[in-house]
Amino acid sequence: MTEGASSSGHAPSNGTQLRLQLQTPAEEHGRPVFVSGNFNGWRTGSGAYQMEQTGPGYYELNFPAEEWLPEQLEYKYHRGDWNQVELDRFGNTRPNRSLNTREHNTQSDSVDRWLVDGLAYNPAYLPKIEILTEDFKIPKLIKTRRIAALLPHDYHETDKRYPVLYLQDGQNLFDDYAPFGSWGVDKKLALMKEQGFGDIIVVAIDHAEKDRITEFTPSYRTQLGAGSGKKYLRVLADRLKPYVDEHFRTLPGRETTGIGGSSMGGLISIYAGLIYPEVYGKLMIFSPSLWVSPNIPFRVMNLNDPHDMDIYIYAGEGESKNMVPNIRGFMRAAEEQGDASFNFELSLDPDGAHNEARWGQEFPRAAEWLFFNQPPKTS
Repeated sequence: MTEGASSSGHAPSNGTQLRLQLQTPAEEHGRPVFVSGNFNGWRTGSGAYQMEQTGPGYYELNFPAEEWLPEQLEYKYHRGDWNQVELDRFGNTRPNRSLNTREHNTQSDSVDRWLVDGLAYNPAYLPKIEILTEDFKIPKLIKTRRIAALLPHDYHETDKRYPVLYLQDGQNLFDDYAPFGSWGVDKKLALMKEQGFGDIIVVAIDHAEKDRITEFTPSYRTQLGAGSGKKYLRVLADRLKPYVDEHFRTLPGRETTGIGGSSMGGLISIYAGLIYPEVYGKLMIFSPSLWVSPNIPFRVMNLNDPHDMDIYIYAGEGESKNMVPNIRGFMRAAEEQGDASFNFELSLDPDGAHNEARWGQEFPRAAEWLFFNQPPKTS
């Protein structure tokens, strides 16, 4: 073992032992970039670990041979402190970067965007939130609830028409102090706008509180019995969607209309797509509670009319032992049905959790794939 080395690190005797190279979007007035990690106790503000700018958007840091480094290096890039740390392109905090310093002497990385003064988004692009009503009536169920529309930030300054995404569990979509956490959909839409994506209108439908499970349970025999799902979805298709199309500048066709949700909200959104394929052409399904109905009776669904349908499904592999098998079983069964064509995108996270924060992280990926990355349909 050479002097200065140990079983957990090394220090070559001469030259540069490790070079970090970074590419990030160039700024007119580029701020300095730093590296912190397990080599310096994750401290910020040290000029010793400020990267040298080698060109617009290009930075480099050389660790000299005499500096001890841990064998398994963990690190992150930032712009002076943790309120300016690196993010992925969807505005999510990145996990620690890692490399084996015995196996690498040069590492090239990229950063898509940065936290700016603690914010992952530009507030100027936040959507305009309009409450359609605080007591929208579901007459078949004698229930009322809040319905909100998240409109593009410049909606009232343009004459554009927009795709629409209807989402379940509106209480958990944009309220910062929601009891179970928030997806932060408003902030994700601002981030997507800043990155140059197109705009969509999100309609947030509050759930029925104590009657949420009954309302989100399909109206056939399930593990929870037969619910009120069909009545609920009929109101969305026959009353809410026409109201939204009349009062806002929407693109009302099925190919520009989506519905989605998480957990039981994901299950009822699958049901919506299957019984109203003429209304919804896109489904955003996160961690669906397919355990309630693992064998969906496709024979009672409206699949005789051959519609194409884009379905984005996310799940955390550790959520439950049956989560991913149930999803794969649903996908296989759907692809075997009738003349309908299902276009699936499956996103699996080995460490994904069953909560609003994780679904919020997934939202921009799903929205991008559903509304902005699909090739035009050909007849």
